[in-house]
Amino acid sequence: MDKQIICTASAEETEAAGAALAIRIWQKNGASPCFVAMEGDLGAGKTAFVRGFASILSPGSRVKSPTYTIVNEYRRGAYPLFHFDLYRLDDADGLESIGFEEYLASGICIAEWSEKLGEDRPAGAWSVIIEKTGEDTRQITILSPEKESSC
Repeated sequence: MDKQIICTASAEETEAAGAALAIRIWQKNGASPCFVAMEGDLGAGKTAFVRGFASILSPGSRVKSPTYTIVNEYRRGAYPLFHFDLYRLDDADGLESIGFEEYLASGICIAEWSEKLGEDRPAGAWSVIIEKTGEDTRQITILSPEKESSC
């Protein structure tokens, strides 16, 4: 598993880190389904990271946290991008009711609060852990799957 640590000092830098990961995934996997599991406290910058990620995969999409809808779909790019916010998820049954498996097979998925998935976390997922290190500073740890091409 490859580990990368990025330190950012602004929301813009956090977005740039998200964009860099999107480029990396697209270069390695192209239009293959993929899952990116994000973790971090409230206000850590998960949605900012996703904004950057989406700027590459779905340019021009207006990214906001899908807290109340669980998933936002962005289809302005060559391949669908699905943005999940699992904060309000009570159990895996909630995933089944929104067609989670179909999303996984249909595009690139990025999920905030992925720790709520527990054992239901998709195999071969990328991991993004965002930690606040100060008012505006963050440490972002990115772990690639064992085999990036298996994503």
